[in-house]
Amino acid sequence: MKPTKPFSDIEHAPIDTQVVPLLDQPEPPTRPDDVSKRLLIRVLSTITLVAIFFVAAFVLIVINKHHPIDHTDTNTVLPESAVLEKSPLQYSRSDRLKWERTAFHFQPAKNFIYDPNGPLFHMGWYHLFYQYDPYGPVWGNMSWGHSVSKDMINWFELPVALTPTEWYDIEGVLSGSTTKLPNGEIFALYTGNTFDFAQLQCKAVPVNSSDPLLVEWVKYEGNPILYTPPGIGLKDYRDPSTVWTGPDGKHRMIMGTKRNTTGQILVYHTTDYTNYVMLDEPMHAVPGTDMWECVDFYPVSLTNDSAFDMAAYGPGLKHVIKESWEGHGSDWYSIGTYDATTDKWTPDNPELDVGIGLRCDYGRFFASKSLYDPLKKRRVTWGYVGESDNADQDLSRGWATLFNVARTVVLDRKTGTHLLHWPVEEIESLRSFGQGFKEVKLEPGSIVPLDIGSATQLDIVATFEVDQDALKATTEVNNGYDCTTSLGAAQRGSLGPFGIAVLADGTLTELTPVYFYIAKNTDGSMATHFCTDKLRSTLDYDGERVVYGSTVPVLDGEEFTFRLLVDHSILEGFAQGGRTVITSRVYPTKAIYEGAKVFLFNNATGTSVKASLKIWQMAPVQIQPYPL
Repeated sequence: MKPTKPFSDIEHAPIDTQVVPLLDQPEPPTRPDDVSKRLLIRVLSTITLVAIFFVAAFVLIVINKHHPIDHTDTNTVLPESAVLEKSPLQYSRSDRLKWERTAFHFQPAKNFIYDPNGPLFHMGWYHLFYQYDPYGPVWGNMSWGHSVSKDMINWFELPVALTPTEWYDIEGVLSGSTTKLPNGEIFALYTGNTFDFAQLQCKAVPVNSSDPLLVEWVKYEGNPILYTPPGIGLKDYRDPSTVWTGPDGKHRMIMGTKRNTTGQILVYHTTDYTNYVMLDEPMHAVPGTDMWECVDFYPVSLTNDSAFDMAAYGPGLKHVIKESWEGHGSDWYSIGTYDATTDKWTPDNPELDVGIGLRCDYGRFFASKSLYDPLKKRRVTWGYVGESDNADQDLSRGWATLFNVARTVVLDRKTGTHLLHWPVEEIESLRSFGQGFKEVKLEPGSIVPLDIGSATQLDIVATFEVDQDALKATTEVNNGYDCTTSLGAAQRGSLGPFGIAVLADGTLTELTPVYFYIAKNTDGSMATHFCTDKLRSTLDYDGERVVYGSTVPVLDGEEFTFRLLVDHSILEGFAQGGRTVITSRVYPTKAIYEGAKVFLFNNATGTSVKASLKIWQMAPVQIQPYPL
């Protein structure tokens, strides 16, 4: 993770809560036919000199004139205003479905994937197992798919590792974990779904642990090794963790569950990695958070960015609990203190407890699983990123869902309350044709197109400087602003929104803005919001018309900065070094292939903004069958 560059302290100011259309567009949701008619009329009018004059006058009055700046790589200048143009490009449904497949994210060649399972580093290979339907692009026949990589970006697909063949897993080999013992032995623990979907815990081992690829696996003949405990629902008991050894020499495993509506983590001890005894008390429980599944538990350093194996314990460490639950489709985490003598965990801040405080990602990101990478001494996590369109599109594509770019996880030692999620450094090897833009002046209500060529596979790093006089002068209060209940980038305030619109067509009838919005609370404090607006991402079949986002701490001396990965139908945004992350799926109909554009914008009413960017084109990765 690259630290943000400091600049002078800013006294933030409140926003204006009035609603004004973004970039001369109707308030969302927009009627595509109306927009197209207005834009067509505008374009046709440009054939006469008189119309050109009036359009120019309109731009000068409504969209404030920009100050051209040098393009750092080509020495060209940016246009002084955004002139909307009618795109002649029309794409068939087949073209669009083909375009939606990503270029540098992990997804098998076909069919459906779900939770990441049991990531493992073994004999020079990163192993990734995952919920997988070998027969189609929908949930069903849950098996453990298996792929390997040397760099976490290029992958080889291997034969399916585990399939539902026995009475105890006939309705699915569900999520779980792998463990590698000091003597080199490897085993997997997973949840099996019986014929009535009762959940039992099972064990499997590779046929040959000395095989670097771990191609063949066999189920333990004594399965299941654990049945549902008394007082717990038969369908509320799943996803066993990696086994680790505590400072007392005892081997431990945890699982998520619930009692009534209290989410909790069960702790088990074992002496032989096959027979497990549940402790009387849970490691931690939070009333009202319902089912905890895909639980993760790991240490983070208080002193540096180095990660530790799950067994690390002692001073200089905090421990993280992460839980997921399909009911809310989100991953929540909390930072606290683990007492190995009692197998109890306590949150540092009860208001930020598990399931009620902070999320790993405020968009479409779920069931994440982390890996300790002993090669680079880092913790890496993947989550499953579901589609937001309908199942008919999945059937037409022949594939569904994918994983985020692998992310490192460290403690944010500046705030002490947040984790920092950031793309692994290997992803930067895909960058090429970098272009820079320095201090682009964005007046209130302005938009600037960026001439970067192809705009569907990008890595963007953006920094924004807000006018300090405007920050100090603004006095209005907007205590109730929330990305998720707002009207997106069309809702204007004194100090926001400002950011980047990606996967936008030339007429701005389709666009996905990613942006900051600064608000002042009634107590005088400032809140910075980081949002992704999907209200006008597509004119077609994506039924998810939402605005994602949350607050993000911006500390004294820090600039407003975010990184954005654009890869066809997925966007990943990382604000302030990864304190707040948003992943979203988008399915534009016009803003694809050469029709995709990028714009800078400032839709604030009371402040100018200077934006500096670095944008790289991203090469595709290789995902192919291993030549066995």
